[in-house]
Amino acid sequence: MSNKTAQTERLRQRFALYDTNGDGRVERGDLEAEARRIVEAFGEEESSPKAQALLHAYPHMWDYMMGQAGRDPGASLSVEEFVGIADAQMVSRGAAGFSAMLRPSVRAMVDLCDVDGDGQVDPAEFRKWLAALGNDRVDADEVFRLIDTDGSGQLSVEELVAAVGRYHAGELDAPLLGV
Repeated sequence: MSNKTAQTERLRQRFALYDTNGDGRVERGDLEAEARRIVEAFGEEESSPKAQALLHAYPHMWDYMMGQAGRDPGASLSVEEFVGIADAQMVSRGAAGFSAMLRPSVRAMVDLCDVDGDGQVDPAEFRKWLAALGNDRVDADEVFRLIDTDGSGQLSVEELVAAVGRYHAGELDAPLLGV
């Protein structure tokens, strides 16, 4: 599979994940619902500051993407529209696009699973991350080693954002934000 084919397929998978009501369209409310699902999977109360950060980050990601595309944040997108906008705003812009779009969401996810409060994700916390997202298809320890590019034994927000970018670019086979 070519990288472009993998990129498109992964964006289509992201669309399907976000289409929480299954109507074939994605809208801001779908990302709000996905954020609530993640918070619940982590066992966090929605009123906690950690949960609130994620509950705000997901719709903010939508608002940013729609704003960059010149679209109304209240609009809904078909799969083709979503793939086109996400490709233009993230994949085609490389690391800068992924950072601009996903950094707040990844930061909030780190905070949700960061039991020891050091601002990074250790191997046990990473296993919790993957379990909360229902990702049991990958070897968490192996993926951790691939993502830990500085060899510190901890994953920083920067390493995780880069890994999400590598996944969507077709270079890593571990969906870190669910699929």
